Amino acid sequence: MTSPPLTKVADREGSPVAEPAGATTGHEPAREATPSRFRADVAGLRAVAVGLVLLYHAGLPFIPGGFVGVDVFFVISGFLITGQLISEIERSGRVSLVGFYARRAKRILPAATVVLAATAVAVRLFVPRGEWQVIGRDIAAAATYIVNWRFADRAVDYLAEDVAPSPVQHFWSLAVEEQFYLLWPLLIVLAIVAARKLRRASVRPVLWVGLAVLAVPSFVWSIIETANSPERAFFVSTTRLWELGVGAAIALLAVRAARMPRSVAVVLGWLGLAAIVAAALLVSGKTAWPGYAAALPTLGAAAVIAAGAAAGSRGPVMVLGTRPFQWIGDLSYSLYLWHWPMLVVAAAHFGDLSLTEGLLVALASVIPAWITFKLVENPLRYSRKISTSPRLALSLGGNFTLVGICAGMVLVLMGAWAAAATTTKGRYAPGAALLSTAPGTAPIGPVPERFDVITPDPLQIRQGFMDVPDTNRDKCFQQVEGAEVLSCTYGNPNASTTVALVGDSKMDQWLPAFQVLAEQNDWKILIAAKASCPFTSAPAVRADDPSKLYTDCIDWNRSLMRKLVEERPDYLVTSQGAARAFDSDAEEPTVEAMVAGVRSAWKKLDAVGTQVVVLANNPGPGPAVTCADKNRKRLSRCAFDRERHDQDPAYRMQRQAVSGAPKVKMIDLFDAVCPTDRCPVVFGNVLIYRGGSHIGAAYVKTTAPHLARALSDVGVPARFTPAG
Repeated sequence: MTSPPLTKVADREGSPVAEPAGATTGHEPAREATPSRFRADVAGLRAVAVGLVLLYHAGLPFIPGGFVGVDVFFVISGFLITGQLISEIERSGRVSLVGFYARRAKRILPAATVVLAATAVAVRLFVPRGEWQVIGRDIAAAATYIVNWRFADRAVDYLAEDVAPSPVQHFWSLAVEEQFYLLWPLLIVLAIVAARKLRRASVRPVLWVGLAVLAVPSFVWSIIETANSPERAFFVSTTRLWELGVGAAIALLAVRAARMPRSVAVVLGWLGLAAIVAAALLVSGKTAWPGYAAALPTLGAAAVIAAGAAAGSRGPVMVLGTRPFQWIGDLSYSLYLWHWPMLVVAAAHFGDLSLTEGLLVALASVIPAWITFKLVENPLRYSRKISTSPRLALSLGGNFTLVGICAGMVLVLMGAWAAAATTTKGRYAPGAALLSTAPGTAPIGPVPERFDVITPDPLQIRQGFMDVPDTNRDKCFQQVEGAEVLSCTYGNPNASTTVALVGDSKMDQWLPAFQVLAEQNDWKILIAAKASCPFTSAPAVRADDPSKLYTDCIDWNRSLMRKLVEERPDYLVTSQGAARAFDSDAEEPTVEAMVAGVRSAWKKLDAVGTQVVVLANNPGPGPAVTCADKNRKRLSRCAFDRERHDQDPAYRMQRQAVSGAPKVKMIDLFDAVCPTDRCPVVFGNVLIYRGGSHIGAAYVKTTAPHLARALSDVGVPARFTPAG
């Protein structure tokens, strides 16, 4: 038996690929004439998409929306895949799911796995070991095409604020496409069955129903989720399926689109290309994405594809069909795979890249992309043996996937072994307890350059030991999403003195020191904290988008105030990292609104007899944990200027608010956190910061004597007795 003939079609990225057409027997269903399946304009559109992404990632400032290239890719993918499936239906009356997934396996997985394995090696050689476990898990998730959900969870994880960009973060878009490829062919099969049950001559009307079921809810959810949680909405497939659905719709309309008047098609095609370019120029990282804003590049790409066949040589193919665009379009898949890991690894090894350096690295990615294209992509997708054996293709894809998973897990194990070798259990770690509690004694001298022991070790922090208060373990720290007041009680629940700790994570971080004092002073500690949510009566703003109200925080504060007024704690200590809030008149958040809001909240507590104490916000050094791991013998490289404290917007707001509230007292533990002439990230064998501006639980606990002195100075009876 001879192999079926090979027909030139456009693959997922739009280039000509040899695929078995599949011989048919018996009566073939009547079908409409279809336009040529090789589209030079689509192949060139791939070059536009990948070019925008590369230039954006390289740091080119005048295309702040270059990430819209991914949205263009989604439309292209939906169009090409649906076109292939429709052709199969009209040729044979059915869809072979095995054949479809076999083609996907041999086309997508080999090149992707080569990049994942190479990335694992590069990370091992050039990236600090503290990143190995996180990246290793990312690689394994990328190999199984679920990594977009991992990044979505990380994007809204308040404890992951210092996690650097992953070298496989760009795999999120491939994961979205593969998840679409799982759903859409199944819906098409159901549409075929439904068409037969309904005795329809054509399956296309039923396909429109299936497409609407997939795309319409996705578009609605994209708008809703983008408004509520744009970080998560960016990565999840549920907010992106509609973009691939738009491409699928163009495939269903391809025959009719090819018949549109040429003049109309020419105008439509060029307008579509202009829409993509406009999106790249006008959209920025501040734009809530995807949501309705993604319709501009999505519909632009759809217009280019829909108009291409009818517009002919006068359409965008005039540019997109030129040799440079076709060459880049052929390389686009490998180029997309390679450029991002090279940029991230280079930045991790050499430091932040300048624009010139970023462009050079992006340009250099053409070399491995071309090698992968020539030695991996083409040989496997043009292989007659693999193309005619779905079983072999699926086996090939499965083996490549296994290699990618193993590459990631090896990196995870190497990181775990490195972390295990740095155990500091039982080591001397006095931290701030080395310091005098007498006021005015800081700074004591220069930043220490090294410590024989660092507790917890920076590597342990990077590998998952979060160094956070017990509220994280006890599930009573409310995350960004959620308005329920989650509170925990520590110390003696029947104590005669109740100290309430309320505010955002900058208050929550101080719990370990208060727990020490609660034990020694017989206190009941009541804590209620919410991520990025200051304790205020003013309308709070979202930390990720200061132009929007933080509605969950507003509701949380109302519920918390009712709880506090009812319980009437003896003392309330509050701190926060936010400096601005909305008021009823201003269009932008202001410091004055926050000052009025916190004073209003304090006044309500004063009315029920609660003494309010404000704990000064502390500034942060940036990625302190990674810096400490990389500079263990030159820790001064990680230090920052003491002046950052006085310039901190939240601290300045607190001072202004307290100055107009005579009954409210303020304490400041900055000298315990920054005891030297520049602020260190390690002191007394203890790592000070766990991420961003947050102080780690281990160091906070050592500040208990300083906290006791500060509280007693403002009238809160607090004593501290050293152990032993």
